[in-house]
Amino acid sequence: MLVGLDIRDILIIDHAEIIFTSGLNVLTGETGAGKSILLDSLGFVLGWRGKTEIVRPGADFGEVSVWFEVDVDHPVKKILDENNIPWEEELLIRRVISADGRKTAWINGRRVPRELLIQLSPLLIEIHGQHDDKGLLDQRSHIHLLDMFAANNSQRELVKEAWKKLKKAEKELQDEQKKFSAFEAEESFLRYSLDELIRVNPKEGEEQELDAKRRMMQSAEKIKDDILKAQNAVGVNGAESLILDAMRWIETASGKSDGPFDDALASLSRASTELGEASGIIDGLVGTLDFDAHELEMLEERLFEIRGLARKHKIPSDQLYKFKAELEDKVAEFSFGAETLSSLEDKIRVCDNEYNVAASKLNKSRLTAGAKLDKLVREELPFLKMENAIFETNIIPAQRSANGSDDVSFVVSTNKGSAKGRIGKIASGGELSRFLLALKVCLTKGYTSVAMIFDEIDRGIGGATADAVGRRLVRLSKNAQVLIVTHSPQVAALGDAHFQVVKSITSTETLTKVNSLDGNERIEEIARMISGDKITNAAINAAATLVDGR
Repeated sequence: MLVGLDIRDILIIDHAEIIFTSGLNVLTGETGAGKSILLDSLGFVLGWRGKTEIVRPGADFGEVSVWFEVDVDHPVKKILDENNIPWEEELLIRRVISADGRKTAWINGRRVPRELLIQLSPLLIEIHGQHDDKGLLDQRSHIHLLDMFAANNSQRELVKEAWKKLKKAEKELQDEQKKFSAFEAEESFLRYSLDELIRVNPKEGEEQELDAKRRMMQSAEKIKDDILKAQNAVGVNGAESLILDAMRWIETASGKSDGPFDDALASLSRASTELGEASGIIDGLVGTLDFDAHELEMLEERLFEIRGLARKHKIPSDQLYKFKAELEDKVAEFSFGAETLSSLEDKIRVCDNEYNVAASKLNKSRLTAGAKLDKLVREELPFLKMENAIFETNIIPAQRSANGSDDVSFVVSTNKGSAKGRIGKIASGGELSRFLLALKVCLTKGYTSVAMIFDEIDRGIGGATADAVGRRLVRLSKNAQVLIVTHSPQVAALGDAHFQVVKSITSTETLTKVNSLDGNERIEEIARMISGDKITNAAINAAATLVDGR
C-alpha cells in the first residue's frame, strides 16, 4: 500500500506531504492547480522519465520521498534481498535532484541506481489515464494481464522452461552444423595436412636437437683436429708418459735417500688417474665426431622438412607435434559429426514436442480464462452505462515464444452494429475510461499488491454515468488501493480520503499546496466542483447529499 508522499522544492511546490488511506483516495482541484505535479513527483521518485528541470526556482535541490507498506510475500521483497537492501515491512524511496540536474536515489537508506527504481516501480504503482498508452491499452501487456487473471503461473513457467530447452537444443545444432560445414569446406586440406604430419611425425624439441647436431657436424673437421691434438697431449705419447717417467725417477731417488718422497708420489698418482679419465672422455668426443657426409645430408633434409611444415602452417617448429594432435582430433570429431547432428535433431524433436504440449495446455487455460473474463466485463458494463458495448478477449495463434503460441488482445465495440476493434483504437475518451475501469475491477480480484492511480479517467462523463464510475472505483478499492485525480463531484464524494490541490499566487511567487479535507471543508470543495467559483447554498446542499449518499 502507498502510505505517503513527501515533496520538497519541486516545480511550484515548496513542501507537501500526503498520507493516503487504504481505500479510495480522491485528489481534486481547479485546472492548473498542480495535480499533475503530484504525479510528476511520484514518477520522478520511482525513476520514470519526465521533465528534467523540476527544481523549484531559487532552491539548490528538490527532493521527493515515497513510502509503502509491503507484506513479507510481496514481490519487491525478493528484489530487495537480492540487492542487500534492509527491509522491515516498510519501503522508503527517496530521490534528490540538484539544480544542475544531478540525481541521487536511496531505498531504505541504501544508495541505489535508477535502474533498480525502474525495476521496482511496476510492482508498486500503476498509473492509468484517459490517454493511457501503457498498461491495459498496450496490447503487448494483454497476454500478461490475462495470465494474471487465469492464475496459470505454473503453466507459464513450464512453457518458458520448455522454450529455453528448445532454444538451447537449436543453438547446439546450429553450432554443430557450423563446425560440420566448416570442416567440410576444408576437409581435403585437413586430411592432406594430417597425412603429411603423420609421415614426418615431428617430436617435441626435435628441431632444436637437429639444429644443434647439424652445427656440430658442419664444424666437425676443425673440432676433430683440435680434439686429436688434445688426445695426443694427454695420451701415452704426451702428459701421461711424462707423469709415469716422473714417478719412476722419484721412486729411484727415494731408494737412494730417506727424503720426503711419498707425498710427491701420491700427488703424481692422482694426476695420472685424472689424466686417464680425461683421456677417456676425449676419446669419446673423437668417436662422436666420426660421421659420413650422407648422415649430415639426411639430418639436414629432416630439419628442412620440419621447418618447411612450420612455415606452411605458420606456427613455431616446436608446436608441430601439438598441431598434429589437434588435426587428429578434428578429423576424429568430423567422423562422428553426422552421428552428432542426427542425435541433436532427435533432441530438438523431443524438445519441440514438450513445448507444443505445454503451450497447448497454456492455450486452453487462456481460452477458459478469456471466456470467464469476457463474462465478468460484460456484467460490469451496464453499471457503467454501456449496456450495448461488447468486450472480447481475442486469442489467436501466434509465432511461438517463451510466452506460448498465442496472440492476446482485448477488442471492443461501443454500440450495436459497430465494428469491433482493439480497445485502444475504438473507444472514445469517456468510453475508454469505462472499459478500463471495468477491466481493472475484474482483473484485480484478489490482487492487491499494486496501488492504482487513475488520472482523470472520468473526464467527459457526468451525471449518472459519473456516479456509476465512482461506484466501480469504490468496488475496485475493496481489493486494491486506488487514487483518483478527478473533476467529477459524484466521484469525489465517494472517496475514503479527500485531498485538495490549491495554487496560490503572490507578488513574488506561485505555490501549490495539498490540503487534507474532512467534514465541511470537503463539502465546500465538492460544492465548488458543482457550481464553480461562486458556491451557492444549492451546491452546498447537493454536495452534502452526495457525501451522505456514499
